[in-house]
Amino acid sequence: MTNIYPAMLSSGKVKGIESRPIEFVEKVWSYVEEVVMSVLMHNTENYCQHQSCIRRASHNLITRMKEWSVKWMKETVEMESLTDYTCNPEYVSEWTRLMGQQDSFMNALLTGEHSTIPVEGMGKVAVGDLRQYPDLKMRMTAYWKVVLRRLVDCMALHLQLNISKLVNKDLEIEFLGPNCGGGIEKMLQESP
Repeated sequence: MTNIYPAMLSSGKVKGIESRPIEFVEKVWSYVEEVVMSVLMHNTENYCQHQSCIRRASHNLITRMKEWSVKWMKETVEMESLTDYTCNPEYVSEWTRLMGQQDSFMNALLTGEHSTIPVEGMGKVAVGDLRQYPDLKMRMTAYWKVVLRRLVDCMALHLQLNISKLVNKDLEIEFLGPNCGGGIEKMLQESP
């Protein structure tokens, strides 16, 4: 595989989007916190003496999980900016498809009739932009699709797993821990 890392850095693609996944992760965790707090406050409205502890413990846990997710997302974006590796077969098929348009590009380049040409998957592209290293630019375009899909998939899987852990395990551990004392255990017991 041709090394496209310098081309990706110079294009600024990874650096240009690095804040978006992090902002998205922060928004998701803020939304999760709103929902969790709303449900917890509704289900503990008869236990006012425990609500502040539950609110504080939930907020602290979700804040820690949000910070961990942001750190994980930053590392994921950094990995993408430091490598040009993929074993995704769609990369080769996309690159081949793009290179199949090379004849029309070369014709436009040789005749000089067009300043831009339509390249499927890239839109209208200035002939001058493709004049140098057309193969490399097509590889970068094909690889960029893989990078975006990988970022979205990894983020979705990470969030699903950690939200599930939060709801099914971590909140209970936090409520029964030293921050909320034994009062929560008493609240969870059925009254006679």
